[in-house]
Amino acid sequence: MTKKEMAALPRATTYARLKAAQPDTPHTPATREIVHPKVAKVIYKAPGGPPLAVLPTTQLDNPTWLPVIETRPGWTRVLLPTRPNGATGWLHTADGTTKQTTNPYEIRVDLSDRRLTLLKNTQPTGSWPVAVGAPDTPTPAGRTFLLASLAPPEITYSPLILPLGAHSDVLQTYEGGPGTIGIHGWPDAGVFGKALSHGCIRLPKQALTTLSHLPLGTVVLITA
Repeated sequence: MTKKEMAALPRATTYARLKAAQPDTPHTPATREIVHPKVAKVIYKAPGGPPLAVLPTTQLDNPTWLPVIETRPGWTRVLLPTRPNGATGWLHTADGTTKQTTNPYEIRVDLSDRRLTLLKNTQPTGSWPVAVGAPDTPTPAGRTFLLASLAPPEITYSPLILPLGAHSDVLQTYEGGPGTIGIHGWPDAGVFGKALSHGCIRLPKQALTTLSHLPLGTVVLITA
């Protein structure tokens, strides 16, 4: 693909919407692999299929790391940070421009129990009560991932924000952004165990500190 053709494609970021992307298949277990494009790479709808977008090397000023959910010879299927939630695409990985590594961690969020659990090699290593989306602005269920780690220049409610590769199904924009769902702390412990946020997951300080050390690209499984 020429540079001109690549320039005409949308960028696969949290600000994009890829209507033609294939949806995630929840019954397909994620591998323990995460990938990072060393150069901007084209994302395809299927191996050898039409191009969908260009995957940049960074997301929100963080290196792009995406979870692998399927592989074929020379190709890797990944979760994408775009709308709609659960969008997936294929990267051609036979050219050596993609870094791949193993990640033993997984985050699970139970919206009914309002609890976040961290697993390492499928074994729970920590569990905390959390606040989730209010009925009018629910936290979207599905499989997503840690997209970035952001330290606000002025700390208000949380010293760290962990945006996910998922978006609110209700809010198309929020505080100038595209309605990206995130994980972050909250100073009032009285919110934990309740459904009252705009869709983000609020968690205790200890939990935030623990999650801050996880690799970007870590799978986050949110269940109703």
